[in-house]
Amino acid sequence: MDGILPVYKPAGMTSADVVSKLRYLLRMKKVGHSGTLDPSVDGVLPIALGAATKAVPALMNLGKTYTGSATLGLATETEDLDGAEVARQRLAEPFTDGAIDAALATLTGAITQIPPMYSAVKVNGRRLYDYARKGETVERPRRQATVYRFDRTAPSTFDAAAGTQTFSFEAQVSKGTYIRTLAVDVGGQLGVPAVMAQLTRIQSGGFTLADTLDLRPLTRETAPAVVAAHLQPIEFAYPHLPLTALDETQWQRVQDGRGLTLAQTAPQVGLTYQGILKAVYEQHENEYRPAVMFLANAGLSDILGD
Repeated sequence: MDGILPVYKPAGMTSADVVSKLRYLLRMKKVGHSGTLDPSVDGVLPIALGAATKAVPALMNLGKTYTGSATLGLATETEDLDGAEVARQRLAEPFTDGAIDAALATLTGAITQIPPMYSAVKVNGRRLYDYARKGETVERPRRQATVYRFDRTAPSTFDAAAGTQTFSFEAQVSKGTYIRTLAVDVGGQLGVPAVMAQLTRIQSGGFTLADTLDLRPLTRETAPAVVAAHLQPIEFAYPHLPLTALDETQWQRVQDGRGLTLAQTAPQVGLTYQGILKAVYEQHENEYRPAVMFLANAGLSDILGD
């Protein structure tokens, strides 16, 4: 199978678990995901099968949207409720929703983040969570991200007994954005500790929750047909890419990795042969040259029986 599968990842399951389950269900090795979801987070997880694994960077560039909630007045080592509490500041009275909105606004646009210690970012060849689990500290690299939209979605609630305040939000962000850290940074803007309380990814790689497939009911016998019905072609990862059909001579040149002269002006173009995407070429002066090759892509016709 060569294509992109929008999967629903339930809370309690890791992104690696989803990949492993699909490898088992489909009896195939070449499976990859397009952006880790924390175990406690549920939602959309686009999976690349077969030749589509080369399209993962393009999928990640399509951005993500989340809904969730954050709590003001406490902080944890993991920046979510899975970690041990490390700070608490009882709120004598709640912040106004206007004050929360103003804090969200400061975190919209191009921002710089420091990844959480409990994250998969590599430093000196090791994941940050490996350092954290062993009680080690390491300097974390600053990362650039873009928050396109960060909005409160309902009136906040104040727990007078606990001295905490919770607000719900929706955030549309670029790849590499840590929503846990965004929640913590809202607290920073307001001068109190904060933590992400709940999170769901409702959109990723051009897919929404309504598009996703829940793997939990599937067996090795039922999975191939069900997956095939939900599978999207590789070009789904390139929604704005103009496509050019290759003739036999051009197809031979592409198989040899050679450049082409095309009647195109776009910076990138998708090349198809017999209706199947085989390569993405980039413009270099007067010709197009290989950027990403999908020569092994068999498309969906054989899978779907067309």
